[in-house]
Amino acid sequence: MNWRAIALLSGIVALTGAVFSAVWGGPGSLTWTLSLFGGAAVVIGVAPEQLFLIFRIPELRKKIFITLLFLAVYRIGYYIPLPVVDQAKLAEKMQQMRTGPLGQVLSFVSLFSGGNLSMACIFSLGIMPYISASIIIQLLASGVMPSLEKLRKEGETGRKKLNEITRYVTVPICMIQALMVVNQLYRPEAEGGFGVIAPGYQGTFNVLWFGFAAILTMTVGTIFLMWLGEQIDEYGIGNGISLIIMAGIVARIPDATTTLLIDSATGQLKESVLTLGGTTGDISFEKLIVMAILFLAVVVGVIAMTKAQRRIPTQSARHVRGRRVYGGTRQFLPMRVNAAGVMPVIFASTLLILPYVLFSAIDSISGGEVAWARTLARLFQDHRSWLYNVMYIAMIYLFTYFWVAITFNPKEIADNLKDHGSFIPGYRPGSHTANYLEKVLMRITYVGAAFLAVIAIIPNIITSGLEIPWQVASFYGGTGLLIVVSVALDLIQKINSHLVMRNYPQLTEE
Repeated sequence: MNWRAIALLSGIVALTGAVFSAVWGGPGSLTWTLSLFGGAAVVIGVAPEQLFLIFRIPELRKKIFITLLFLAVYRIGYYIPLPVVDQAKLAEKMQQMRTGPLGQVLSFVSLFSGGNLSMACIFSLGIMPYISASIIIQLLASGVMPSLEKLRKEGETGRKKLNEITRYVTVPICMIQALMVVNQLYRPEAEGGFGVIAPGYQGTFNVLWFGFAAILTMTVGTIFLMWLGEQIDEYGIGNGISLIIMAGIVARIPDATTTLLIDSATGQLKESVLTLGGTTGDISFEKLIVMAILFLAVVVGVIAMTKAQRRIPTQSARHVRGRRVYGGTRQFLPMRVNAAGVMPVIFASTLLILPYVLFSAIDSISGGEVAWARTLARLFQDHRSWLYNVMYIAMIYLFTYFWVAITFNPKEIADNLKDHGSFIPGYRPGSHTANYLEKVLMRITYVGAAFLAVIAIIPNIITSGLEIPWQVASFYGGTGLLIVVSVALDLIQKINSHLVMRNYPQLTEE
């Protein structure tokens, strides 16, 4: 029996012990320890041999350890609090709002930013200001501002300049968002704030001084995360910003699992988990099975759609020089079905927050006399309402086509094919090829947008049909899972490139 078989056997025994500990009321710390140890041991036992090859390549091993180190630094900063904030009172406040609309908004924004707005720490804003700045610059460089468009076409030099401009734009966005967060935290409850400033610091001078320090700290925290992502890009492996967002999502899974399975009052496994037909709003055995099936279906679907391509055949022109014939080879132009990635879902979700805020403000200002504003605010607040989901799907389609339009230029692709002496059989080079590419792009984008719409509304379906909290449903189906799987596939692809360079077998077969 080799060491991997021993690890597998040990993992099975540990997981069995964790199940018995959870069912018969063992200590929670023992249950989690056995679960983590058993899960790690089983992974080691069943992992393919190629997984261990990555540690035999010194350069790749160094990149992986550097990436893990930077992610550990990010997680440490996640628990460094802002000055003079009463964390116990803030946690109590957030627990009260967890099932409300504001709690869902904070959870959703934190899901995409790698930060935690429900916990006043130095990384509360996460990486979202940098993402916002990148989106703004990319939109302006797509034809709105000729100077930025010129930089975009200058190749590597122009890209570096655009990245520098993006960093500068990130700073004011950070300061504005930090000001809004700090103002909400430090403002008294009587004035509509949280009022979580620590006792003894309620004076005007203390609020202004420590408020300024908190704004500066959150701004520097986001800039540090931006720098951390760039260091991962340069010295680690994978996309740094994406890995930070993925780490933030994965770190919330234990909390979501605890909320789903563990009774907060007793600290033990919920009795309804092992029964059929649990009480309303509680998890039961059949709901658990349905969630597991949905989880597997979403993972398989995300992998399939992320790797799906429409391959357009191209052929290079044949040249005869002397007795030799050059060119004439057939190749493929790959066009991804889900070319927009997760960005349309982020745009649509963010914009759908605005109607709720607007109609709630109208209802509040009018003293509740405007019935239609209160009704619309309630509809946009409830993620299970027909209006919210219809608007959600429509905006996902809109932003998918918009994002693909600014990132994929059929005319530019057609010109590149023409310059390299290649063509698509049956279509003349130039405008005919560009029109054909645009036609194909519109068709596959429709399928990609439909996929994103289905993935995005899965948490709403789970919340409505299974009566499971949205904070739990968002991690076991939906956009969070889409981000994690997409980043993992990109990471595996980069590791495969290192293995192929050294004639090792790949982690996955294409």
